[in-house]
Parts: sequence; structure tokens; C-alpha cells
Amino acid sequence: MFPKLVDNQASASGKDGNKKLSISEKIMGALAQRMAPPKGQSEIAYILEEDTLRGRDILGIEELSKEELNLILDVALKLKANKFDETQTLFAKGQTLAMLFEKPSLRTRVTFEAGMTQLGGNGIYLESKLGKREPVSDVAMNLDRWLDGIMARVFDHETLKELADNAKIPVINGLSDREHPCQALADYMTIVEHKGKDPKGLKISYVGDGNNVAASLMLLATKVGMDFYLATPEGYIPPNDIMKAAKQGAKENGSVLFVGESPEEAARDADVIYTDTWVSMGQEDEYSRRIMIFKEYQVDEKLMSLAKKDALVMHCLPAHRGEEVTAEVLDGPQSVIYDQAENRLHAQKAILSLVL
Repeated sequence: MFPKLVDNQASASGKDGNKKLSISEKIMGALAQRMAPPKGQSEIAYILEEDTLRGRDILGIEELSKEELNLILDVALKLKANKFDETQTLFAKGQTLAMLFEKPSLRTRVTFEAGMTQLGGNGIYLESKLGKREPVSDVAMNLDRWLDGIMARVFDHETLKELADNAKIPVINGLSDREHPCQALADYMTIVEHKGKDPKGLKISYVGDGNNVAASLMLLATKVGMDFYLATPEGYIPPNDIMKAAKQGAKENGSVLFVGESPEEAARDADVIYTDTWVSMGQEDEYSRRIMIFKEYQVDEKLMSLAKKDALVMHCLPAHRGEEVTAEVLDGPQSVIYDQAENRLHAQKAILSLVL
């Protein structure tokens, strides 16, 4: 018998009057589809009964607590360590995930689809501009009747919110212009694997555009006690409300949050140097201007020399060698970019296991 759950999200109505279930109603509906835990000593069987996040939407790091972030991390590490345990195939058995793509993808597409398969479920790939052929609310309410969850990779974060407002099933952010929470969780997992279980006090230095990846990593770092330094040109920091939330997280968890324009200041004594493309999908018309603005923000061997000798080099990919990072650094011995890519699979399997 599961304990009575207290709602932490009020019921809401979609634009067409469709009532959204409260979180506890979502959870109890999802639990009805879960398989019974197997008998025996499986190290990961407890995940079937873990109901902390069951039925929840995962729209951003900003909505997750420190405890919830660490729960996802713990489950991801255990799933990776026990990847041949057949218990995993019960975590999404009989369940289907809609995978909505407004943007093309390698890592998000493959890892979510493979993750659902490994968990005993199925993923359906759908590629189109949401809201063009029919209202987003109608898409959400149709999928809600057929499937068990929605993952969406979109341009506008408001599209994700509209999906969540009109679907009773969980909605997962596969990327939006505001946040990339799955990437940040995979990055957290990678840092812990390389730097130890207690990341408190580690210095994460992000050099380049203060985009959705930077926003999610900033929020996560300040919530779990890591110091976060962002070096970006004036006018390219994350949105004000994300900055405010990160400052509050830093205050509550004893983290240092620093935002400035100097890559050298950010990189000095860093445990991690992180960068991302200067021109994201949808910004192609800005290519020439952005290349000029960010030209002093390249991660090269000179910048790496300011960091700690064992500093990690991180990039969420795809990368443009010779622009935001040199090939020598990205393909060098300190790079963990393919560990990050692998951990997208395990972090997302953890999310799916916990919310479906």
C-alpha cells in the first residue's frame, strides 16, 4: 500500500477547459500500470516502489529539489551498474512514450528510444512543428488517451508547458529554449563518476553562451553545492528569473555563483571547463555576428592551463572544433564528452523509471 500523497501542484484547466489532474491523481494512475516488484535480491527492484516523482512532469531543473536531483542521480548510477539485471525490463513494461521532435537530434532520439526499450517499454518518434497542424492542447489530449508519457524537444518552452497543462500523463523536457534538464542530469552523473560522490565545493566553469544548457547546469550546480562560474559576453546571461533562482540556490546550499565576462577568471583553478556551441539550432541567421561576439571565448590549451591539472573538459555536443573549442582540447585526455553522451541514456532511464 502506498502512502497518501500530498499535492504539490494545484489542479489546472487547459485552454479548452480540459481539467489537469493533480500530482497525486497522476501518480496513483501511473501506479496502477506498474509491475509488481520481483521476489529476490535485485539491487534495483526498489525503483518500482519509489513514488517520489511518480506521475510528475520534468520540465526543468528549477522545479526539482536537491533531494529529487540526488534521487535521479542515485537511480541512474544503479541502472548503469546493473544494466544486465532483467528487473529493468519491468520499469516501463507495457508502457509507451511519445517522443515529439521540433528539432533534429542524435543523442536525445537514440537515448530515449533505447532507454524505453531497455526498460521494457516502447517509444514512438514524431517529428513536426507543434501547433502548426493542430493546437498543442489537442495533441496533448490525444496522446494522453493513448500513451503513458510524452517527451518533447521543442523551440519554445511555452509549448512544453501547454503540453503539460493539457495532458494527465507525465511530460519530460527533452530540450527547450529555456532549459535542457536531461543534459544537466547526465553532466551531474559524469562529474560524480570522475570527481567522487560528494561534489560540494567543486568549481564548474562554463565558458561561452549562457544558453539553455548553461541555465540548467547553473541551477543544478547551485542546488547540490557546486560552485558555478559563467563567463559570457554582456547580454548573453540566462533569463533573470533563472539567475534569481540560481542565486537563491547558492545561498541555501553554500555554493558560489559568479557571472562575468572574463574566460580567464572563470577558468582559474576550475575542476570542470564546460562549453557549448555559440550558434544553436534556430540561430543560424546570427552565425556571422555570434562568431565575432564569442571569438574570445574559445576553450583552448592556453585557457585550460589556468584550470586544475586534472580538470575535466565537457561539451554537450554537437561540437564545432575550431570555434567554441579546439580539437586538441576536445579530443584530449581530459575530455569526458563521450561519457556525458553515454550518461544521457542512464539519466533519462532514471527519469523514465521514476515518473512513468
